[in-house]
Amino acid sequence: MAFLIFFSIVLLIYGSVNYYIYIRGMQALPDGSIFKSIFPWVFWLLVLTYVAGRFLEKVYLSGASDVLVWTGSFWLSAMLYFFLVVLFFDIIRLVNHIIPFYPRFIASNYESVKIYLFSGAALVVGLVILLGHINTLNPRVKELNIHISKQANGMKELNAVMMSDIHLGTLIGNGHFEKIVEKVKALNPDIIFLAGDVLDEDLEPVLRQNIGETLRRLDAPLGVYGVLGNHEYIGGAEPAYNYLTSHGLKIIRDSVVKINDSFYILGREDRDKPRFAGRERKDLSELVKMADPEFPLILIDHQPYHIETAAELGIDLQLSGHTHHGQLWPLNYVTSAIFTLSYGYGKIDNMHAYVSNGVGTWGPPVRVGNKPEIVNLKITFGK
Repeated sequence: MAFLIFFSIVLLIYGSVNYYIYIRGMQALPDGSIFKSIFPWVFWLLVLTYVAGRFLEKVYLSGASDVLVWTGSFWLSAMLYFFLVVLFFDIIRLVNHIIPFYPRFIASNYESVKIYLFSGAALVVGLVILLGHINTLNPRVKELNIHISKQANGMKELNAVMMSDIHLGTLIGNGHFEKIVEKVKALNPDIIFLAGDVLDEDLEPVLRQNIGETLRRLDAPLGVYGVLGNHEYIGGAEPAYNYLTSHGLKIIRDSVVKINDSFYILGREDRDKPRFAGRERKDLSELVKMADPEFPLILIDHQPYHIETAAELGIDLQLSGHTHHGQLWPLNYVTSAIFTLSYGYGKIDNMHAYVSNGVGTWGPPVRVGNKPEIVNLKITFGK
């Protein structure tokens, strides 16, 4: 019932935003033109592609479902920017209605101006989406130096790679993931941390592309450790867990692992476990009790809610993802309002924290305002 309510609200918002864009688009086109007769068919077909593609994926995964999902995903980003453009011009119109300031040539050529604005908006939005897609295909390597003052049983330094939100599936396929793996291997990490959402809900597209064999190439001397994210839970936590572990990943589920007798990794189940699995995850304090606080404690928790609690409990380093830092500007302002740390490095008391904006994408294969990243953590230990 909770899922149905949530899904209904999402569809209501999706439909309302698209209707608002549609009405303004129809008003901008001249009566009797061929464009005005074609526009409704093209517009509503684009609106329906994402929902239809996701539904078709579940009943019959095929090339047709791929085309629908790809088209609909690009439309999601176009919808956001068309909405912002239309809202901007409506605000300008409102201000002009209260305090007239339009030049005379606009008032006398209003119909022509609307067509130019319509065409210009479509061109700008198309260009933003194209550049944003190119951006997603070129993840950067971000290096971060962190010092933990605890002794690590003789270990002085650790070369770690951290990634989050790969979202393997239809949009982030095997070809793109192979390039990501090559970048990771070039860093020669001692250990790899995966902070959730390795898979993008449905497992079938991953199976079809045999992405598991590429996952096996993610290796490091001390291992590859990760946690489940909300998208693994949306698609089915147990099948996701079985697939990831059968292809070389060590998924930590509300438990603690001691690495090389030097430091601990604490891996939490995702915050959305109760919603999708009907069971609560362990309290973080229970996990901390499983570890020796004399050693460095590294927490992997997909969603960075209440990271102050981790600092209070003596965690030395928290690694998270989930936020994508909005993925599409200006949504980063929304995630920054929700989370204490929406992106990047922060320090709370004695705890280091890093929230990655992810190496993949969810929904639109587009990033605007931030780059996808692979994080190379250079961690040192000792006084």
